[in-house]
Amino acid sequence: MSNKMWGGRFSERPDAIMEEINVSIDVDRHLYAQDIAASKAHAAMLAKQGIITASDAKNIAKGLDTILSEIEQGKFTFKRALEDIHMNVESRLTEIMGPAAGRLHTARSRNDQVATDFRLYVRDTLDETDAALAALRLALVDRALEHAETVMPGFTHLQTAQPVTFGHHLMAYVEMTARDRGRFQDARKRLNESPLGAAALAGTSFPIDRHATAKALGFDRPMNNSLDAVSDRDFVLETLSAASICAVHLSRLAEEIVIWTSPLVGLVRLSDKFTTGSSIMPQKRNPDAAELVRAKTGRIIGALTGLLIVMKGLPLAYQKDMQEDKQGAMEAFGALSLAIRAMTGMVLDIVPDEARMHAAAGEGYATATDLADWLVRTLKMPFRDAHHVTGRIVARASKDGVALHELPLAEMQAIEPKITAAVMAVLSVESSVKSRVSYGGTAPKNVKAQAKSWLKRLEKERKLG
Repeated sequence: MSNKMWGGRFSERPDAIMEEINVSIDVDRHLYAQDIAASKAHAAMLAKQGIITASDAKNIAKGLDTILSEIEQGKFTFKRALEDIHMNVESRLTEIMGPAAGRLHTARSRNDQVATDFRLYVRDTLDETDAALAALRLALVDRALEHAETVMPGFTHLQTAQPVTFGHHLMAYVEMTARDRGRFQDARKRLNESPLGAAALAGTSFPIDRHATAKALGFDRPMNNSLDAVSDRDFVLETLSAASICAVHLSRLAEEIVIWTSPLVGLVRLSDKFTTGSSIMPQKRNPDAAELVRAKTGRIIGALTGLLIVMKGLPLAYQKDMQEDKQGAMEAFGALSLAIRAMTGMVLDIVPDEARMHAAAGEGYATATDLADWLVRTLKMPFRDAHHVTGRIVARASKDGVALHELPLAEMQAIEPKITAAVMAVLSVESSVKSRVSYGGTAPKNVKAQAKSWLKRLEKERKLG
């Protein structure tokens, strides 16, 4: 016999390369806590249903607790010859309590076992991600409230467009990360059904209580179909999809930080805590934390793409291909966690150069739209005509090498005689941002109201747990 799990059917040992490609313990060892929790719930249910004795269930639970302690203390030896976390745990349990440990596997298969373990793992990851996102949103809101009146340039096409406030800009990422949280919460709701008891693919003839094990493990209910239970990996795909979108949001902010901290732009500074130097150029301060957040997005999106490709052609039910569902996902979740925490640190660390921001906000004729709006509002000019007049005035200012508010009134009146000195009041960047009072606009009072509303919402979320 070559293998205690399935060796009765085989008379020869697997080839060495077969053993190497088949083993998964290097990855699924990270599921130890979930595997032990699911096994304890399964054993308790088996005893309650009279399938195994109460004494065996008690000894199994005690042995599993011992194994959990050994793993957490670094005293457990993981054996690659035993392939996976399930057999490593079962083998050690047999050493502790003898052959009766084999009763634990009654009415279940490694197919439903791994599906259950990985669901529990992803659910734990989602809860950790939710907490990390809450901390990031709080950091963003706090800094937004602090800089609700700090004027900076707003961009389209990475060209100066209209003045906004730094607080308003940060609040945009609050909204993005809130949507991220919603996607993760939705994924958790759909994930929270138990595969345990589906066995290999068809269920079991033993009188098990799948509702009991589902409840014991914090699931809302057992999965309805045994085939689906062992072959579904939507919960991983959906979580990776949400993670990919979240990573894209982080990457966009990281990219902005990289641009803003460049000496050529100089809108913000990061301290030594989140920058590095150069081995050859003593003057350098590199925004490496932001660059690495930006780069990790590729790893996360790659994990999603990889698993989609693995799953796309698989017939029901379980296929060994699905062993490849964990490594990429686990690495992606780890990368996202690190990226969120790094971004939270940078948001708290970043120092805007308010004078440079203010000056940049007025460059590129950023208040041209305010001039056009004034022409519409005051002179009752159709907007298309106002747009044309403003364009001519901007061209004159550009030719003279002056800002809009520096262009003499007479020069403006040479283009549009009805313009009065009152127009000067709308051409400053302060006036521009204060005028944007429409809902969701950049006016400082809007930003303050939104930030305070978010602070209340975050506190409510914290209390609800």
